[in-house]
Amino acid sequence: MAESTIITGQFVRISQVPASIGERILARFIDYVILICYVWSTIYVFSAIKLFDHSSDLTMGIIVIVFYLPVICYSLLWEMFNNGQSPGKKIVNIRVVKSDGTAPTFSGYLLRWLLYNIDVTFTGGLGVIIIIITKNNQRLGDLAAGTMVIKEKNYKKIQVNLDEFKYLTKDYRPVFPQAADLSLEQINVITRTLEMRTSERSKHIKQLADKIRQLLSIQSNSNDEAMLNTLIRDYQFYALEII
Repeated sequence: MAESTIITGQFVRISQVPASIGERILARFIDYVILICYVWSTIYVFSAIKLFDHSSDLTMGIIVIVFYLPVICYSLLWEMFNNGQSPGKKIVNIRVVKSDGTAPTFSGYLLRWLLYNIDVTFTGGLGVIIIIITKNNQRLGDLAAGTMVIKEKNYKKIQVNLDEFKYLTKDYRPVFPQAADLSLEQINVITRTLEMRTSERSKHIKQLADKIRQLLSIQSNSNDEAMLNTLIRDYQFYALEII
């Protein structure tokens, strides 16, 4: 499955890979196993204490609502309160997000949950077909809610403020391709070091430059400060090349 990469309105770059249909089915199967275990365990407990024999219809109705409403709303409650992951999704390492990479709203979770019956129960698995033929493996509920299920390990957020890149010209060519392997946190360390205004600034710059040369196997004759500044510009270039 090809990676889906977008830039949000807040200039957050999201690199994400849609979960495969196999992963989604496995996650759903795990959730069903959990639900079955829950239902059977509650029935066993109720039978053991002979609750059904000593309860009025009203009491039984309340008990059923309290104990079995979570079963009906299982995926909705878990995804809404656990950042897009049911236990099955957590185990399989997938997550529900909006198509722009942000967290879904309550209405989004609710809509995809309501349409699950149309996707699976009432149509005999139409959602499976829709997942197969759509680009981002989305079922009808996802398409209607503007959500998708992605692989958690491929979910990366890199904040990019375009104002910081205004000095990069259209014909800019990166010097160090290794800059693409740096993380945003590492770039922040370099930036803070270059912005130091203490007597030990030169010492820290040299130490950091030596460490980066070793880490990235960089061979450069430029001075330490110039190399670090170039790395920052190269990182910015790679961060924005998809726009």
